Amino acid sequence: ENKRLQVLGGRKLKLMIISDTHGFLTPTQEAFKIMEREQAEKMVHLGDYIYHGPRNDFDSDYKPKEIIDLFNQHHEKVVIAIKGNCDSEVDEKSLLFKVRKDAIIKVKERQVYLTHGHFFNERHIPTFLKPGDVMIRGHFHAPILTEAEGVIVASPGSVALPRSNSKPGYIIMDDKTMLIKTFDGEVLFKFEF
Repeated sequence: ENKRLQVLGGRKLKLMIISDTHGFLTPTQEAFKIMEREQAEKMVHLGDYIYHGPRNDFDSDYKPKEIIDLFNQHHEKVVIAIKGNCDSEVDEKSLLFKVRKDAIIKVKERQVYLTHGHFFNERHIPTFLKPGDVMIRGHFHAPILTEAEGVIVASPGSVALPRSNSKPGYIIMDDKTMLIKTFDGEVLFKFEF
């Protein structure tokens, strides 16, 4: 459990949290532009970086080599990188940042658990989370803010392949607020720590 604890330099940070880029270059480039516009200092990626996945269609914007280059150009901005179910060992070795199974950061008195979501999600809450803690996950490609067993569960949705009539999305989080937003700036959900 302590291996999961990620210390973010001991200071307050504004984080941008994204998930499920799946090798699609243009929306991932847009995510980095939004990060600058939002003045987020670091990025958290919840997994599924490069491979499009066996159930996802792909088009001319699926550019795995270019997306590896994009992530590696910005590797110092990616503070936490979580492994997704579509991420292979080869993918991990291509990236300049360390990919982890999961992570926990502390926001005030709450644990904020970061996971891809294919195992732990709102239907399967990990036992180390207590009521009032937060779990942020990807995997299902749709934004949510809900509660399960007293744990707040949030998702930014997908950068590249949004589902359930959603738009590409992200989370902006600091020590006061978590906002789940669309790429066009609409605030879908707000949570205050």
